[in-house]
Amino acid sequence: MTTILPSCGEMAAIDRASVEAGVPSLRLMENAGAAVARHLGARFRRGPVAVLCGPGNNGGDGFVVARHLFDAGWPVRVGLLGERAALRGDAAAMAALCPVEIETIAPDLIEHASLIVDALFGAGLSRDLDGAALTLVRVLDHRATPIVAIDVPSGVSGDTGEVKGGAAKADLTVTFHRPKPGHLLLPGRELCGELVVADIGIPDSAHDFVKVETFANTPELWRAALPIPGAQTHKYERGHALIVGGGELTGAARLASEACLRAGSGLVTLAAPDPVTDMLRVASPAAVMVRDLRSFDELLADKRRNVVLLGPGNGADAACRARIEAVRKAGRACVLDADALRVLSPLDIRLTRDFVVTPHDGEFVRMFPDLAQGDRLSRARIGAARSGAVVVLKGADTVVAHPDGRAVIAANAPPWLATAGSGDVLAGTISGLIAQGMDAFFAACAGVWFHGDAASIHGPGLIADDLPLRISQSLAPFLRAANVLKNSSMKLPRDGS
Repeated sequence: MTTILPSCGEMAAIDRASVEAGVPSLRLMENAGAAVARHLGARFRRGPVAVLCGPGNNGGDGFVVARHLFDAGWPVRVGLLGERAALRGDAAAMAALCPVEIETIAPDLIEHASLIVDALFGAGLSRDLDGAALTLVRVLDHRATPIVAIDVPSGVSGDTGEVKGGAAKADLTVTFHRPKPGHLLLPGRELCGELVVADIGIPDSAHDFVKVETFANTPELWRAALPIPGAQTHKYERGHALIVGGGELTGAARLASEACLRAGSGLVTLAAPDPVTDMLRVASPAAVMVRDLRSFDELLADKRRNVVLLGPGNGADAACRARIEAVRKAGRACVLDADALRVLSPLDIRLTRDFVVTPHDGEFVRMFPDLAQGDRLSRARIGAARSGAVVVLKGADTVVAHPDGRAVIAANAPPWLATAGSGDVLAGTISGLIAQGMDAFFAACAGVWFHGDAASIHGPGLIADDLPLRISQSLAPFLRAANVLKNSSMKLPRDGS
């Protein structure tokens, strides 16, 4: 099942739809608190626990947790940030059912606990913490006591993953129904510790009137769009990528070419300046055809070359810019990386959704100088809408955004992927998937996932040259599974006929 990432506003609308469908809000809160207590009990040894409750529904969940832990024999103390008389609605109702005295939060309540439940503020926090709330989370952050957070660690925005004033890192975070963008975006992802998504009884029908357009980058999102070659598929049917290289950083285009082939492109033509073509013919895979860059217009005129990769090692000059314009006018799919992004800074060419641009943060800001501030998800969306292209905003929490508003957050990139040349491999991988007919947006999402998975397969010590082969190893299980499924549905002849 595709993992949607509802914003806090969308999740509130889903909650309301659940209530309208006949699920009482108190039952949802009861189920939420029971789920936290259950997951907490499965991971931590029984001991004194302090449940710290805020003034809203997150605090209401905390009161339910305290009741379930108390009933299970845990020594429980409950602290409230604010006045009990100020509690309203479901939170007040659950406070009334809590069998443990509700105290004002004080230092001794925290000091004597072997486990802390953070039920102060949920994912919908809209302002920076200050005053007593900020002081409290700073105290928690400096203690070694394990923390279980309800929904998100208090102070983390569920929409952006940003820290609103301060936040204490949790060892376990239990959220409900679906993860939120802030669970995957940094720094929120690292502050959550282990993330558990609990089912609290929200019916599927609650989604009918809430359109969620943010997704986790998991294979379920794009698996059905992966190009699967058949027994009689020949190389010309698997696409032909045209990759432009440069005269100095020749390794960039070579890495992209190899990754493009490993991702499944049937052919690759690498066009480079005449002085380096002989060297590239020796250094590049045998399946790469190396041509003189002076023949670019002629190469582009061959419509069998159905995707063009511009940027890796090209040089940020007028010639690179002219090639971008030529590809756009030719209506060809295109991936822009590195130097091609520099000549689009600031962006003043309207691209199309068959283009994929792959900036890291510095390149993105050069393309969109007014988007230097703000959260990554919003910035990528605005960049995609403004440019008309699919935007891959690279980082440890890469965001892929479509001009129509869809956005995908990736969370599978290991830290050793941060190495010179890895971006060239990503651009080549995306190009290889597009060459085989994959939609540019899904190719970008899949390429980002395979890129991260390939780095995980290799492990520490990775250099960019290791990645192309690992890309094919990452792809292999999907292709094998698809072929098994295809073959299992074939009708076998009877009686040897």
